[in-house]
Amino acid sequence: MLKREEVDGQPSSRLYNLDANDPLHELVDREGLSEDDLRQINELMAAMGRLSEAEQRLSEASLKYMRLNASDMRALHYLIVCANSNVLATPGAIAAHLHISTASTTKLLDRLERAGHIAREPHPSDRRALAISITPETHAAAMRTVGRQHARKFIAAARLTPAERDVVMRFLDDMAKEISLENTSWE
Repeated sequence: MLKREEVDGQPSSRLYNLDANDPLHELVDREGLSEDDLRQINELMAAMGRLSEAEQRLSEASLKYMRLNASDMRALHYLIVCANSNVLATPGAIAAHLHISTASTTKLLDRLERAGHIAREPHPSDRRALAISITPETHAAAMRTVGRQHARKFIAAARLTPAERDVVMRFLDDMAKEISLENTSWE
């Protein structure tokens, strides 16, 4: 008989359980951790999994709504931040932000311009460069949808005390450092 978690499509909490992922204790040293510690760490990993899955669903929904791919959405987000910060965006800055080649950037900008999402204009101080901006219609649509959903993250963070935010920031920064690809042998 299938468990409810398997039937309704929700990921099993076992996906984030240390014993289910490392039953032979090859990856994580559990010395000094009590059963309560392990239970709470498993719950924390499951909570992070739920957050990751919620962000993935939001990303997929926003891509579908805007009819764009992930790079297009990242470029538009960058252009929104540039516009809100009074910074001129250039194709080179977009390429650097997205970690893609100039040729790929040109294709991306062509695609976004054809769809009416961006405008290309001469750079005001560099005759060789272009200034890229998001169209007001796309900016408004993104703010109404994806932006509003992302703003809810700030609401959740505001509910924490300053001390709790410090702990969460330290944890997330430590987690990012731990899973960084910088020290991998398989990259």
